[in-house]
Amino acid sequence: MLDHRLTVLRTLAACGTVTAAAEALGYSPSAVSSQLREYQRGLGVPLVERDGRGLVLTAAGKRLVERSDELLALWEGVEGDVRAAAGDAAPAELRMGGFSTATASLISPVAARLRAREPGLSVHIVEADPRRCLELLSARRLDLAIIVAMHTPGGAEPRPTEEIPLLDDPLDVLLPEDHPLAGRAALSLEELGEEDWITDRVGTPYRALFATAFTAAGATPRVVHEVSDWGSQEALVSDGLGVAFVPRLVRSSADARAVRVPLSGPSAPSRRVLAVVREGSLARPVLARAVEALREAAAQHAAVPPAGDG
Repeated sequence: MLDHRLTVLRTLAACGTVTAAAEALGYSPSAVSSQLREYQRGLGVPLVERDGRGLVLTAAGKRLVERSDELLALWEGVEGDVRAAAGDAAPAELRMGGFSTATASLISPVAARLRAREPGLSVHIVEADPRRCLELLSARRLDLAIIVAMHTPGGAEPRPTEEIPLLDDPLDVLLPEDHPLAGRAALSLEELGEEDWITDRVGTPYRALFATAFTAAGATPRVVHEVSDWGSQEALVSDGLGVAFVPRLVRSSADARAVRVPLSGPSAPSRRVLAVVREGSLARPVLARAVEALREAAAQHAAVPPAGDG
């Protein structure tokens, strides 16, 4: 019942460029530009303007995005109430997205549990980095996004949203099984300052978390290998090529020749995992049930100690 072109405008505001908005919406850039031109023509108000080769919001366009926050939140609540009143007569659909660790450890088991309880439920899962998930949430192609708290740059966050804390995910250190410190119950970052480190490339949020942790510890790590995939990092550690951080949510391979040791002390790094939904959308019964199931799954993970024997 809302003009979809408003969603296009809001997605442009969230993503920053026509190309990024088109990717989030599943349109071509020309289709996005065309819809924006039609929208402002229908309203009789300039909403976007040229900025080099791209489009940016005018003052009126920015005001429309800001003032439509309340409208969108109200509509989410109305839609949820209508679906709740319809009960089984309304087909239930749930679209969830999250970063790779969350997809494997939280989203997949929750989706399976919900489908077992509700055979008619249609579930769609998207694995993407947190920024992309927020863009898809803004474009209304996701109903729920699981992100890491530090991955919420203002320009990518859809408005308005509700954040539901799920768990704090500590980072352990992964050591070769024959490492002199592999038998310790816990380690501090200060004890690991001279190690060869394996971590993500410069410019990624995980690398930023890595650097922030060592800055807090007053140490400068020696990064020898830049590898993004957790499985690949585990392989390098198993082969004795260095040590690495590994989130508690990531489960070690059964054949890994590496030992996971918890980190202790005030500089021990941790990721805060959140579920993000559009404001008002928890009125949808299926979404409320999904969030509750995610909380249960997160609590189970938080209660499991790290596997120290790899």
